[in-house]
Amino acid sequence: MTLFRPAATGYPRPMARAATYDRNDALDAAMRLFWTKGYHATSMKDLEQTLSMRPGSIYAAFHSKEQLFRETLDRYSARMEADLTRLVMQSPAPLKALQSHLLSLADLTPCDRPSTACMLVKSLLELPQDGELRDFITDHLDRVEALIAAALKRSAQLGELPDSCDPDRLARRIQTYIFGLKIQAQRQKDPQRMQELCGDLAEELGRIGGGAVARTA
Repeated sequence: MTLFRPAATGYPRPMARAATYDRNDALDAAMRLFWTKGYHATSMKDLEQTLSMRPGSIYAAFHSKEQLFRETLDRYSARMEADLTRLVMQSPAPLKALQSHLLSLADLTPCDRPSTACMLVKSLLELPQDGELRDFITDHLDRVEALIAAALKRSAQLGELPDSCDPDRLARRIQTYIFGLKIQAQRQKDPQRMQELCGDLAEELGRIGGGAVARTA
């Protein structure tokens, strides 16, 4: 039972205080942090410092560290899928576009990314074999694989691949190439060796289609 109720007044109720942070900027900053340090190694103190937010504000905005992590994975994956769609789904020659992408992974020059390794793969490797968070990440990886498979099916329709080729099986191989090369770029210091490795895989893909693109110098 209510024992006290404030008297009604003619003054309007105070409005809820507007958020003092930019959600997109906060998600980008958190994504870079998780991408660099990993989920488990990232502490709430790290998030407070990186986002310039107090713990209560972080929980009010994102509910939990895991939910924030999930949103950054969504953000990363959406950008990856958009890049892949522009690269191969809109190309008049999807197979050659995939070959060119493999060759482009030889670039070891610094960039604005915190790591050359795929954030999804890095995150998957640190999680236990069972769990909803792991399933969440594998769902994202499955969507990337499905995009590659769709591009290869279109490639087959365009005559770039022989009828005997299984696009779904080849998509799994190409996804392994891409993620493996991104991890290799983290440890490889010799640009020539990285170019050779990317060139070998691009040529192998070309042979499946009956040809090969020229290697970069």
